Amino acid sequence: MDHQDIAAKAATLMPDVLSDLEGLVAIPSVAFPGYPAEPVHEMAEKTLAMFRAVGFENAALMEVPSGYPPIYGEIAGPPGSPTVLLYAHYDVQPAPPEQGWSSDPWTPTRKADGRIYGRGAADDKGGIAAHLGTLRVFDGKPPCTVKLLLEGMEETESNLEAFVEAHPDLVQCDVFLVCDMGNLEAGEPVLTTALRGDVACIVTVRTLEHPLHSGVHGGAAPDAMMALARLLATLHDENGDVAVHGVSSGEWTGADLSEAAFREGADLLDGVQLTGTGSMGSRLWSRPSVSAIGLDMTTIAGSSNVLIPEARAKISMRIVPGADPVKELDALVAHLQSHAPWGAQVEVVRTKEAPPFLCRTDGPAYAAARLALKTAYGKEPGDAGSGGSIPLLRTLEQLVPGAEFILVGPEDVAKARIHASDESVDPSEIEKLIVTQAVFLEELASAG
Repeated sequence: MDHQDIAAKAATLMPDVLSDLEGLVAIPSVAFPGYPAEPVHEMAEKTLAMFRAVGFENAALMEVPSGYPPIYGEIAGPPGSPTVLLYAHYDVQPAPPEQGWSSDPWTPTRKADGRIYGRGAADDKGGIAAHLGTLRVFDGKPPCTVKLLLEGMEETESNLEAFVEAHPDLVQCDVFLVCDMGNLEAGEPVLTTALRGDVACIVTVRTLEHPLHSGVHGGAAPDAMMALARLLATLHDENGDVAVHGVSSGEWTGADLSEAAFREGADLLDGVQLTGTGSMGSRLWSRPSVSAIGLDMTTIAGSSNVLIPEARAKISMRIVPGADPVKELDALVAHLQSHAPWGAQVEVVRTKEAPPFLCRTDGPAYAAARLALKTAYGKEPGDAGSGGSIPLLRTLEQLVPGAEFILVGPEDVAKARIHASDESVDPSEIEKLIVTQAVFLEELASAG
């Protein structure tokens, strides 16, 4: 199809695409333990029916030992044409009331800014809608072989890595088109080419054999919570940059996110300063970050006038593209073990070593994707990073050596607020994403 014809066809499809998206957002498909299973199964069945209707006639729910099933299907293209695997996920993050939603997260709501609000509107039901629209552009007959792999547990303990390792034949392809990312700002096209990794550990600090009266012993006997606080404070310097010796760091040279756009999406409280130095791209994508994401000690409700003998914190460190997760976690553990104040005892248990990921930018798929984005947006795309981690990508890279990865999506960083309250998607991003993906398939087919 001509590129102009693709754009025109995508525009006519948008009412149905957005209707489908709104129907999917209304299903609370939270796959986390403790949440009802029925909505997730409903989401899987409804999504399966939609993709069968757009050409994946053999699509099916795959059998897995546990958890919710991935959806797999294939449409054969002309003989000798390239194979593209489309990825997205149909599960979503929880949306508890305490997050502070301004509208019901399970009622898709179009607001004055033109965006559609609701849990999963961007992450990643917007990606599913884009895949549906892309297949409709071709009336279910794409110009090359297209495979479909939709995950049902991406937001929790994923079962997809084990599934693809057990069925490597299903994921053999030339290109993985991963629709679970987004532009830095709506209307400004980028390809995500680098993802930080994630390592984590639990640090326990002990100072006393048992609780002590805080009045009788306080001032001479150190409590564990204050020792832990001082230890955690050593992880950053006065600017908020990571101060762990031996951790890899670099400077981002691609497209950058403005401080204003970052503040808009992050909703910092009045007067709160940003941490770190350097460009936003460097701070978010090519330098490490350290966060305390959990804490165990006596609750305020259960507290009394005693010194705490033991306190624990879970530490997460995002690591830069190209870094070895084992070595990076080694450095974090060594820091925690050597910086405790007052001779406090420290125990560190490693809990996670997720690798970072770098996309090739020298292959035909990358070139086709850049052309496709320029066609859809009318401007040259940049390269961006992501602070999030997708360990699945490394597994797929090992199973399909030589395949290229194209990372796009409708989740604009400035306003989508994925995982937070008032998640939303800009419908124009979905439309341009449909055009991008359709042009991409055409370009690959003509080159292949």
